[in-house]
Amino acid sequence: MAAVAGALPRALSRLCPRRRPALPRPAWTAAHRGHRGDSGTGTAGRARPRWARPAGAALAFLGGLSLFPRDAEEDGEDAIILLLKRAKLSTMKGELAEAEQLLHQALRRAHQQENRQAIVYTYSMMGNVAYMQGQLDNAEKLYKATMSYMLAGDTKEDDNAVLEVSLKLASIYAAQKQHKLAVAGYQFCILTLEEKIAKQKDLPEDVLSAEEKANTQLLLGMSLDSYGRYLLNINELSAAQKMYEKALQISSDVQGETHPQSVVLLSDLATVLDAQGCYEEALALSRRAAQLARDTQHPEEHMVLSNLAAILMHKEDFLQAKQVYKEALKQAQQKGDAASVQHIQEELAELAKRRKGSK
Repeated sequence: MAAVAGALPRALSRLCPRRRPALPRPAWTAAHRGHRGDSGTGTAGRARPRWARPAGAALAFLGGLSLFPRDAEEDGEDAIILLLKRAKLSTMKGELAEAEQLLHQALRRAHQQENRQAIVYTYSMMGNVAYMQGQLDNAEKLYKATMSYMLAGDTKEDDNAVLEVSLKLASIYAAQKQHKLAVAGYQFCILTLEEKIAKQKDLPEDVLSAEEKANTQLLLGMSLDSYGRYLLNINELSAAQKMYEKALQISSDVQGETHPQSVVLLSDLATVLDAQGCYEEALALSRRAAQLARDTQHPEEHMVLSNLAAILMHKEDFLQAKQVYKEALKQAQQKGDAASVQHIQEELAELAKRRKGSK
């Protein structure tokens, strides 16, 4: 499998033309909270991880990584940069049809100017928008176009930008239930990043900055997190636990225990343990995650509480589970998180059935 994974970037890039790949035009609809295939589903009553990610950004672990240099994005004020900035703002506001139009304008200008860097970045943004819409086939084509242009230039296969796109493709294959491609993609990202980090470990600051090293570590954490989510979804629980443990360690080491992503990963690890019947250990971790979420005013505290309530329900502590679910529901309603409100209401209905059945 490692050999298959190692050949992935070049193989993927050959699936799209090297010269001006044809651009699919996504069908745009109203924005929603990402797509369910990435985070996994489960039966009612089973603890299900809820991901503390911005809407549509299931790959947001890394934060600051960009295919386009920061100085160009922030200081350059030419027409392409302005279009990309406007498209980014429209995406953040959920105005995805407007973002599509702006990105097409930017892409035309980038091709006219033969600006490879802008072409790569624009295709990547278009892929992100398509992914947010759940348009997975379009997103796949756009990410392949992104990778094709990168590899046709001087970008190396172990460059973080290539690995980030490879991870996005792996997540798409996971959602499409293309198991072999998904596993090959995840393993390629993880193995390549682990080797890269080992080589970079002792490099001095004047050769490789601490920030660059941290970005590579965080990309590995993001890869482990995403792979763990997939393994949980296909019920490979022991393997999923190992991925979450490694991801949590990286996030805690690089970003700190109280960082929002570390709190989410701690809660997710508790969910995996709960799914394996390790209720006491799961409960301890979930209580810790809930406390950290409260102390730090975590934006997704209601999701962390929902996970805690599910574990309590599985331990048949029905009274406390109901109290925690009620608090999670209140917070979800206050934050206008309709998806979480529905999920928690379903869990409360399951809780009521279990309480009735236990009498």
